[in-house]
Amino acid sequence: MRQPTFLALILASLLVRVIALPSPGTHDVDVWKNWSHAGSHDPIAVYGIGGTPPVRGTVRYGDAITTVDYPPMAIYELGLAGRLYASLHPDYPDTWRLTAAVKLPGLAAGLLLTAGLFLGVRRITGRREPAQWAALAYWLNPATILNGEVLGYLDPLVMAPAVGAFLLVGVGRPALGATSLAVALLTKPQALLVGPAFAIAVWHAGGVRAFARALAAGAATSALIVLPYALAGALPNMWLAFGSWSTRRDIMSAWAANLWWIVTWVTRAYYSIKDFGFPRAFLLPVRRILQISSFTRVGLPNPRPIAAGLLAFALAWGYWRARRMRDLGALAGLAAFTVHAFFVLSVNVHEHHMMLMVPLLALAAALRPGYRGLFYVVSAICALNMNLVYGIGMGWGFALPRTLTPIDATVVLAFANLLAFAWHCRVLAREAEAARLTPAGASAA
Repeated sequence: MRQPTFLALILASLLVRVIALPSPGTHDVDVWKNWSHAGSHDPIAVYGIGGTPPVRGTVRYGDAITTVDYPPMAIYELGLAGRLYASLHPDYPDTWRLTAAVKLPGLAAGLLLTAGLFLGVRRITGRREPAQWAALAYWLNPATILNGEVLGYLDPLVMAPAVGAFLLVGVGRPALGATSLAVALLTKPQALLVGPAFAIAVWHAGGVRAFARALAAGAATSALIVLPYALAGALPNMWLAFGSWSTRRDIMSAWAANLWWIVTWVTRAYYSIKDFGFPRAFLLPVRRILQISSFTRVGLPNPRPIAAGLLAFALAWGYWRARRMRDLGALAGLAAFTVHAFFVLSVNVHEHHMMLMVPLLALAAALRPGYRGLFYVVSAICALNMNLVYGIGMGWGFALPRTLTPIDATVVLAFANLLAFAWHCRVLAREAEAARLTPAGASAA
């Protein structure tokens, strides 16, 4: 691809993304506004400070009161956006400008990730074509545009440092890679899913010495990020906030196109047969998320241990097949497999939690083209999952109708994702074998 064409595509997507910034996004955007306001004033107090037992902090913006359960980096980044907004609008009005402001960190992270993919892949391969493909695969992707600038999720703030960690290992900087991964982890814990594959990449990059340096760098970065909270006596409060994840999410699947959304559909349809008859009960749209407590109350088994067992089995199989992997592209694919397995098999998963796969597969597919077909399918599933739930934002519509298929389209998408995961297993096995035969430091691109 010619350089002018490449730059034109980058700028065209940037224009689309900037235009989308003021769009309303999801319900989460209102939470980010609240957190940005609190983070712009006193980010250290957002979890609460002290107390015996520790108190759970609350933050207020206008009439909205909420708690904070994301790690500190997310608060720092939203707080920085809040400071920028407050410098222009000291009274902090809730307008489209504030909506755009809280999406700005995601836009910046996406730009950084796009540049990182281009520069990193070019250095790893010594070629421009796979580098341009990787950058455009992320930057022009409808799923990443919808996720970031349109709907306003914070996933780009995690994806950039998480994928950046692999790129840094690929260019011979494993300690900096660990620093980057620590930033991702302290933005959103979902980055933990890429940790095992990253550790393998670091080990192959330099053995015990590289691993020890990376561990020290990651620990030092984490300590530096949480140090202000430790000095203020807020670490127990922060831990209390994080502990709420396991207790407050009493859900099978929050619109996620996974196994447990299919279970939700079957369960609700079965108990609706007496009201609507068969097969109409199975043809009705799924209107509500199913609570785990409601599922077990009627005598059905607790899905949590079942989900954990399925996930453990899938990951054990995947990492056993990948045990001889040394190639960075194959290891990025292994990290993507981990995210995919978590999304498809776990409970408490939301519609956008598969997004981390997209840039990981972009990196894998740039270095190992055998991943490209899977990359396109996964990108489509991610985009459809978000669109079917939120359209292009609250109150804006433009969602594909869920009645487009005889069965609720979200359920059809969940079945499609199960098939995509089975395909992912085959691709992983094939690429693991191919990577085993690839000389260390080489690439299939």
